[in-house]
Amino acid sequence: MELSILLEYGWILLVLIALEGLLAADNALVLAIMVKHLPEEQRKKALFYGLVGAFFFRFASLFAISFLVNVWQVQAIGAVYLLFIALNHIFRKVMVKKADESTEASKASKKKSGFWTTVIKVELADIAFAVDSILAAVALAVALPDSGLPNIGGLDGGKFLVIFAGGLIGLIIMRFAANFFVKLLQSKPGLEIAAFLIVGWVGVKLAVYTLAHPDLAILSEGFAKSPEWKITFYVVLILIAAGGWFLSKEKSPQSQAE
Repeated sequence: MELSILLEYGWILLVLIALEGLLAADNALVLAIMVKHLPEEQRKKALFYGLVGAFFFRFASLFAISFLVNVWQVQAIGAVYLLFIALNHIFRKVMVKKADESTEASKASKKKSGFWTTVIKVELADIAFAVDSILAAVALAVALPDSGLPNIGGLDGGKFLVIFAGGLIGLIIMRFAANFFVKLLQSKPGLEIAAFLIVGWVGVKLAVYTLAHPDLAILSEGFAKSPEWKITFYVVLILIAAGGWFLSKEKSPQSQAE
């Protein structure tokens, strides 16, 4: 593999690690909220089942998408889905936060789910997290140049390994480093919105790649792989990440505890 291609693969992997870390932290927060009403022993079991489910569904999604990734309809659905979850999350975070806070007391009074009902909800959440993670990884990796490694499913072997590594790293972060990323999100809350802005921007990248598919040819195939588009994509991505970091107001220890 040429050095330039190797560097491009390495850069994509670094971006995936950062994105997977923030998404894994958000996922860990959601799972923690879902199981917090259970007794401590049951809570640990529910989170363990959630982790097992996360492994299974993420790898199942990876192997399924490797056979479908070159179908433009699947690419289009993936692009729309990534844009939807990004816009939906940001809308809920920014626009309906106050409404959520006003109904928090009434929600707290509702009957809590039992252990197995909670486990089922956790597994359903795992499916959604797996799809989010794999689609974001595919959207980043699919425009990479071919590595020359044997295909796995319908996907170039090098691209498959990058997506596999990104998914595996996300799971490792969820298991061992989630606390660090959760604290980071608590101290820099703007990073959560930045992460989903990045997911939306990755959805735009997948949309461009889809529109350049030979069966559609709405955009030229050369544009989707051109240096100009790649540079534009990464500059905007870095600006989003930097904005999330530098424009995020630090939370005081007291507000974090609350």
